[in-house]
Formats: sequence, structure tokens, C-alpha cells
Amino acid sequence: MKTIYPVIFTQVKDCVLIEVPDLEILTEGKDMADAIDMARDAIGLKGISLKDDKTDIPTPSNFKDVDPKKGTFANEGESYVSLVDIDFVEYRRKNDNKTVRRNVTLPNWLNQEAESAHLNVSRVLQEALMQKLGVSR
Repeated sequence: MKTIYPVIFTQVKDCVLIEVPDLEILTEGKDMADAIDMARDAIGLKGISLKDDKTDIPTPSNFKDVDPKKGTFANEGESYVSLVDIDFVEYRRKNDNKTVRRNVTLPNWLNQEAESAHLNVSRVLQEALMQKLGVSR
């Protein structure tokens, strides 16, 4: 499910400064397209970190309640508010690539067959789990 956050973008001479007030995020992009990508990435990373810390992700503010004149970078250039969407589940799936060690018990005969066939058991297990769960990378 997508969540949409109001984001304050401030155009300065050589970049776009970004503030996501609800998540206390400050970052920047080289141009507007990059700024939107950077905002989405920063929101995704913050969401993953909060979830991993077992902290609730803040609910987005109403778009109309965010005043660009009160933003951190208001005095740096022209600021305006826009919306950036994020699907935290999809973001994690695409970006959380850390590996987790799991012990798997196999019958000896099956392990020997897999070794004889030069199969990577971890890869086969990953593919089977993705197929069973109906997910993809």
C-alpha cells in the first residue's frame, strides 16, 4: 500500500534542497527529477529503519498543513510543497539486500543429489520461497 508524504522542495542555484517534515529528513538532489528520487529513497530508508527499530512510521501530514515558508531551507531559495509516494513493502523488497543465515535440515540422500547436480541449495530455496509466496525481486 502506498503512502504519500508532503515534501518541501527548495530550488537553489546548483541543486534542489529537500525536507520531509513528518520524518525529519533533509537531503538534496541535483535537479527536480533527482530530488524526487532522493526524497522517495530517503523516505524508504527512514521507514525501514523505523520498522526495524519497532517504531511506528509517522502518519503523513495533510498537504495543506505544510507551510513551505516555515521549512528549514525557506531562506535559501524558492520553496514549494509537493507529494511523494512510497510503498514501504515494495521499497524493502527492492532495497533490503542483507542476507540472513538460516539452518535448513535435508535428508542426506537429497543433499547428496543436490551436490551431484552442482545445485546451489540456497539459490534453489530462495527461488522456491519466492514462487510459493508469489513475490519477485
